[in-house]
Amino acid sequence: MSHVFPRHTKSNPPLAVKGDGIYILDSNGKRYLDGSGGAAVSCLGHSDADVIAAIKEQIDNIAFAHTGFFTSEPAERLADRLIAHAPGSLDRVYFTSGGSEAVESALKMARQYFVEKGESSRSHFIARRQSYHGNTLGALAAGGNEWRRAQFNPLLIDVSHIAPVHEYRWREEGETSEEYGLRVANELETEIQRLGAENVIGFIAEPVVGATMGAVPPVPGYFKRIREICDQYGILLILDEVMCGMGRTGTLFACEQDGIAPDIVTIAKGLGAGYQPIGAALCTSEIYEAFVNGSGFFQHGHTYIGHPTATAAGDAVVKKLTEGGMVTRAAEQGEKLDAALREAFGQHPHIGDIRGRGMFRGLEIVADRATKAPMDPAKAVNKKIKAAAFEAGLVCYPMGGTIDGQRGDHILLAPPFIISDDQIGELVDKLGTAIRGVLG
Repeated sequence: MSHVFPRHTKSNPPLAVKGDGIYILDSNGKRYLDGSGGAAVSCLGHSDADVIAAIKEQIDNIAFAHTGFFTSEPAERLADRLIAHAPGSLDRVYFTSGGSEAVESALKMARQYFVEKGESSRSHFIARRQSYHGNTLGALAAGGNEWRRAQFNPLLIDVSHIAPVHEYRWREEGETSEEYGLRVANELETEIQRLGAENVIGFIAEPVVGATMGAVPPVPGYFKRIREICDQYGILLILDEVMCGMGRTGTLFACEQDGIAPDIVTIAKGLGAGYQPIGAALCTSEIYEAFVNGSGFFQHGHTYIGHPTATAAGDAVVKKLTEGGMVTRAAEQGEKLDAALREAFGQHPHIGDIRGRGMFRGLEIVADRATKAPMDPAKAVNKKIKAAAFEAGLVCYPMGGTIDGQRGDHILLAPPFIISDDQIGELVDKLGTAIRGVLG
């Protein structure tokens, strides 16, 4: 009998015993193609020799040193490497142990920034419906996924939620993509005016929405208008790139493709590529200087932040992503994956939309392509596809509630960047087996 508290008490998952490139092997010898990188984590696959060597070397020197007393060489190297490639005036890196911690740190950093400036009336965040920012209470409050929030609502801070950007679902007839983007972006201005700009800390959003909607990119011009509004009213733009960043969409930072830079950006998942638990919140020099010229102390912290072994792994990963050309490979292989998905499922009667960027792709499942009507939620189509794919030897990331937290199903794909052309074919074939088994 296991004493592990699992994610679901009714499940009995197989025992993973070995990683081999883009595959995971269980204790019975079955091989699973990791078509979602776990949850968009394993960007370099499961057996990268360089990252493993960096971890071993660091452990031989020193595995852990508490940041209340020391910094470490790998933490300094990784921070330098990240800032060298970061957009805009991002200048400082606050390390965490994962994505939810990174978002929680960003929210608290943003609040204290205004306190340090003497603007303590600012206490309100604005986010978007159908977003996901993590499972700690602050991050959960910022997120707009009603299913995840429901039972914890009494514990959550008050966060406003405006419309998401989901062109396939919400662009109106006769409206261009740019017009649609401006319309929904301007909801931010309306909400700031309702709350009073002097009361608003910032706006948080995923550049490409991941788990909740399934690799939904913004429309052209949307984020440029969001940046303008934030600047006009003096609020912070916080971008959550925990899932879509670190090369996943074909650039190291996802926001690069929209021609903007945030005041704070959160990263995780692909930062450690699954080899160590690590995340980070990067902020601008302006934000950091407010702390320097104020109290000097960020009233926050966790035991394992800046962990030497974790940052050594992260440094090796980011070096491979940048100098090793893996971000470029993600963009190139992502186009091939997109083409293969469209060839296989572009005319499927129950696949309404195929979307995404780089190695971050989503398929939206519908009951009727013409009307875009979703499947009956009671059919639990996403759960059935997940199970069928797993049986076929494919790990993918189907979810429900795509439209409003209850209706809609999608499949999220985020395979390792090292995937070959033949393995893209294998992924699509196995996904086709699952889709045919459930949808016909």
